[in-house]
Amino acid sequence: MTAPVSTYRLQIRPAFDLDAAAGIVDYLRDLGVDWAYLSPLLAAAEGSDHGYDVVDPTRVDPRRGGPEALTRFSAAARGAGLGVLVDIVPNHQGVAVAAENPWWWDVLRHGRDSAHAAAFDIDWEHGGGKLALPILGKTLREAVAAGEIEVAPVTADEAHGASGVARYFDHVLPLADGTAPAAATTDPATVDAVLAAQHWRAAFWRDDAAELNYRRFFAVNTLAGVRVELPEVFDASHAEILRWLREGLVDGLRIDHPDGLADPGGYLDQLAQATGGAYVLVEKILEHAATDHAEQLPAWWATAGTTGYDAMAEIDRVLIDPAGQSALDTLDAALRSPASPETYEDIVRDAKRTVADTIQAAEVGRLVRCLPADVRDQLGEDVARDAFAELLTSFSVYRVYPPAGSELVAEAVAAASASRPDLAEAVAVLAPLVTAGDTELSRRFGQTTGPVMAKGVEDSAFYRYPRLGTLTEVGGDPGVFALDAAGYHRAQVQRQATWPHAMTALSTHDTKRSEDVRARLSVLAEVPQRWSATLERLRAVASTGDGRLDDLLWQAIVGAWPASSERLHDYAEKASREGGIVTSWADPDEDAEARIHALVDAASGEARAIVEEIVGEITAPGRSNSLAAKLLQLAGPGVPDVYQGSELWDLSLVDPDNRRDVDFAERRALLTKLDQGWLPEVDDSGAAKLLVVSRSLRLRRDRPELFTRYAPLPVVGAAADHAVVFDRGGAIAVATRLPVGLAARGGWDDTVVLLPAGRHVDALTGRAWDGGSVRLADLLDTYPVALLAATTPTAATSPDATVPAKENA
Repeated sequence: MTAPVSTYRLQIRPAFDLDAAAGIVDYLRDLGVDWAYLSPLLAAAEGSDHGYDVVDPTRVDPRRGGPEALTRFSAAARGAGLGVLVDIVPNHQGVAVAAENPWWWDVLRHGRDSAHAAAFDIDWEHGGGKLALPILGKTLREAVAAGEIEVAPVTADEAHGASGVARYFDHVLPLADGTAPAAATTDPATVDAVLAAQHWRAAFWRDDAAELNYRRFFAVNTLAGVRVELPEVFDASHAEILRWLREGLVDGLRIDHPDGLADPGGYLDQLAQATGGAYVLVEKILEHAATDHAEQLPAWWATAGTTGYDAMAEIDRVLIDPAGQSALDTLDAALRSPASPETYEDIVRDAKRTVADTIQAAEVGRLVRCLPADVRDQLGEDVARDAFAELLTSFSVYRVYPPAGSELVAEAVAAASASRPDLAEAVAVLAPLVTAGDTELSRRFGQTTGPVMAKGVEDSAFYRYPRLGTLTEVGGDPGVFALDAAGYHRAQVQRQATWPHAMTALSTHDTKRSEDVRARLSVLAEVPQRWSATLERLRAVASTGDGRLDDLLWQAIVGAWPASSERLHDYAEKASREGGIVTSWADPDEDAEARIHALVDAASGEARAIVEEIVGEITAPGRSNSLAAKLLQLAGPGVPDVYQGSELWDLSLVDPDNRRDVDFAERRALLTKLDQGWLPEVDDSGAAKLLVVSRSLRLRRDRPELFTRYAPLPVVGAAADHAVVFDRGGAIAVATRLPVGLAARGGWDDTVVLLPAGRHVDALTGRAWDGGSVRLADLLDTYPVALLAATTPTAATSPDATVPAKENA
């Protein structure tokens, strides 16, 4: 396996296709990047900017450039010395527009007899032999009676092999062979007769809990689960991907949502065999990251590691002041409405149970149908459904992989039984069945715990518990507030020893807030009383009527400021609907949303002076945190990924805000100035961050011998707690933490770091330092971070070696 030294994530989309990406590979090389990391490339739904709704796995998306553009991009990357990593989506396909997906269209047309019927995870028996499509805005009877459904012979552009179609507004569905009417009609009797003969059944979207009979991605009806556990489906859905590897167009793969698969470990084994052991990463969320009891990635999986959310949680927390927790807890308690859950744990439990009872109800129903008949009869369907929902709610991780994880199952059983003593007996009956080896029930239970966790925690609880926005991030547990330097070092020692080629990340296409927004918000833990007073002033100007939602929105505004009103309105609408307290996606509340948008308007109006006052106070320490976080990531163990554009300050919020266009021309120009010897200030330009990114990436790429181990270095003095310092085997990273507290105590004073013997050159400033005791006040007098590289005998004539060593303390 050839692993990258670093990666740079590019979002390939119609507005920035593969040819556009090929035009910046020289910039990526100059930045110091080792591999380009591309978002999904297979043909996706029209209008998709993310590419995770693949509609045809057999071809590169023509709107992203097509196969010829992939060949051109790969050649350009090779010419720049870059490897290529590509994101793939084995779990599901996009089915929003049936005609776009040839496999789905064929299943709708031919039903169980379709050549692709086995590709999709469909419970035909539950549907009475039909595939249920919850696409209607009312019941089928009402839609037919209203003349909203038309059946007709096909037009030339609708054919796709079918002789007739049914139309419902934008939906066009194929009719089974021999069932098309002679002419287009909405006559209820004719429509009823035709629809009765189809292999699919249209249903009211609100009835999906009872009607839905295909597995989907989370709660998205337009993403249908694919059965890659079947060899023929794996082969058909991976033929194009394997061609890329076979022909040398790409070097590695990032696997989206492996927990959705029937057998993630088996899939990775099959992929490793098919690729000859290529570099493969998995998008896997590990719970309780940054603690001594963190969930571990299954060691037997054929993967180099995760995509780095666990590292993100560690880096974020070492830069958060633990002393701020109590005051922020007090503020949260004051903001909580009487009807709201008091603790984060209660918020999570309520949210997950709601998910299990609503948007995952169809999957829970399928679990009930998977029970042995005698067990189903013993428990009764209602009790079985209730017990399954409670057990799913009580899982503390996304998934277990039997026979491993028995202790986590036992914990979930105990938690479910304690929460619902009336279900204890039923839960005890279900527990051995959901972990009983390779059964359909155990596989499906494993495929359901993840969606309940993701929708309940990431997409609900995180928007209901805004105590400190930094903490409500993918892969993080807000219950873990901070991490001291010693705890951070332990985590990195373990990372170096166990998963040295796993990815590390600070921003991704899925993060709720970009790294620089989180770095700024982390400052609030150092000034909690100041934030409490500011929030009180802001709420006096504009409030949604819900204290926690106010805190969430005002933190987002302060964290992303300056931001356009349009961006903030989009975020506020999404965040409030995801939280589901005062409004929701299913039932938007117009009055509540009017208050929400009024709050956003106030940010650039009556409350603007208050916003800019607090932003002015936390921006500088936030930038110190940003540079520290970036250095810790780029110099630390693992394969660091730089998300597109984040080499400068990036104050993005949740997707799609974080997929905005990147100004690469600006970045090229700034990099050229840096290479001409410019040492920028830590100012609005973001050039200081570009300096840290480029020098760190180049050092890792050009001098890999300096990054072979991980060892904390001693920091001695009154301000020692404000530094994180480690030696990677010749490359030494020095980062400032808790900058507000550091300034309040008067700076570094006599605090020193003890460097190994020999001469070390700071890759950021070019200054040289001899081993021994070095004052941090001197080392960090230009930037809040330093990256020292040990010189070698062959470097005696290099320009760096001519820089006189600064006198050490």
